[in-house]
Amino acid sequence: MLKIGHRGAKGHAQENTLASFQKAIDLSVDMIELDVFTSKDNIPMVIHDNSIDRTTSAKGLVADFAAASLQELGIPTLAEVFNLVNIQCEINIEIKDFKSVTSVLQLIEESTFPTDKLLISSFDWNALQEVRFHSNNLRIGVLTETDLKLALAFAKFIKAYAIHPHYHLLTQENILQMQSHHFKVFPWTVNEPEDIIFVKSLQVDGIITDFPNRL
Repeated sequence: MLKIGHRGAKGHAQENTLASFQKAIDLSVDMIELDVFTSKDNIPMVIHDNSIDRTTSAKGLVADFAAASLQELGIPTLAEVFNLVNIQCEINIEIKDFKSVTSVLQLIEESTFPTDKLLISSFDWNALQEVRFHSNNLRIGVLTETDLKLALAFAKFIKAYAIHPHYHLLTQENILQMQSHHFKVFPWTVNEPEDIIFVKSLQVDGIITDFPNRL
């Protein structure tokens, strides 16, 4: 079972920062999960929200700032994370909006980071379709917090690698159903010890958590 650090190690360091990713690596994660929006100059930036209000001292939309300005506020570029991780673990890139697809794919193409250590996920299934249209090889994870049957059907359609359900949706039956179609199951975001015990008992393939040390 893979140990997947949510936004790095969000329970230990500020989310989606280089410090958080380093902490996750120090905690021996198999994979880090991160979020991407695109800057004004079309650079993939690692941040969960479409605005910088919650996680920085400034205010405004990510799309209204150049990458250099966002970096000064502590928001890393995806390229910086590639360099930091340097194949010490895998990376799950959650694309937060459709217009970020092109810049993310371009960076992956230009980077030396191995594509077999990357997993592209999104709640925006149109974005995932766009990823698959451009690449037959990239691994795709279908995110859902509502309808697992629909997610399974879509995962088959785009030849996904994994399904990422909210852990409250999980039962022994639907786990087996997804795995019987050869999809990995990576539920999120499982933090409390009793929830971790329950989800582990379902024999999932990996757990996305703010506290990798609890797995």
